Amino acid sequence: MPLDSSLHQRRRALTAGELDAIPWIHLLAPQERERAVADLKIAEASPGEYVCRMGRPATYWFGVVDGLLKMSSDNEHGQTMTFTGVPPGGWFGEGTALKREAYRYNIQPLRNSHVAGLHVDTFHWLLDHSIGFNRFIMNQLNERLGQFIAAREIDRMTNPDIRVARSLATLFNPVLYPGVGEVLRITQQELAYLVGLSRQRVNEALTTLAEQGSIRVEYGGLRVLDLPALRSHVFSKETSRKPA
Repeated sequence: MPLDSSLHQRRRALTAGELDAIPWIHLLAPQERERAVADLKIAEASPGEYVCRMGRPATYWFGVVDGLLKMSSDNEHGQTMTFTGVPPGGWFGEGTALKREAYRYNIQPLRNSHVAGLHVDTFHWLLDHSIGFNRFIMNQLNERLGQFIAAREIDRMTNPDIRVARSLATLFNPVLYPGVGEVLRITQQELAYLVGLSRQRVNEALTTLAEQGSIRVEYGGLRVLDLPALRSHVFSKETSRKPA
């Protein structure tokens, strides 16, 4: 199983409010929705637990109802590389579920998080029967491709302010993470884990971005004031630092 055994044992049916927070559930026809709701389960995952573990077969397709997860991998030297964070509303692993492959990454909570799972057999049933679900998955795959191209670009950036800004822009993707809205509930330490910088350096970057009017730091989170401006400013600033 991709779940820690204790996490699997704690699974339960979703409440009406939790179901309503799932973006793709509203795209299903009544029969499709009935099949999905009967199969969906949710559990609270704590930091240190594995929702997905490298090398284990994909038996569920997962989504974050609330909380924050990180996607990472470990190399043969024991070093960890963090790919991205997964905030509320984000569903992930559709490519692995489509191919019924083993996970090539780890998924762990950065804080206590409620994670929903749809069995891979039901996932494939919906692909076979639901046009709305197929469109959702195609949009996911398209956005995911752009996300990982952006992640490669971020890895090559040496300016910490730009790394933080680009990482924030990724977490505010309205297609992949519709549950975030305008405010992302995240601490500076959690953001530091995702970006790969110290908490102090992340704090300095956030101060700079706030002074530029791109974000506002609020109690327990960050509010993006102008997402397009944040993204375009990052590109222009990075380009201006390159030699002619």
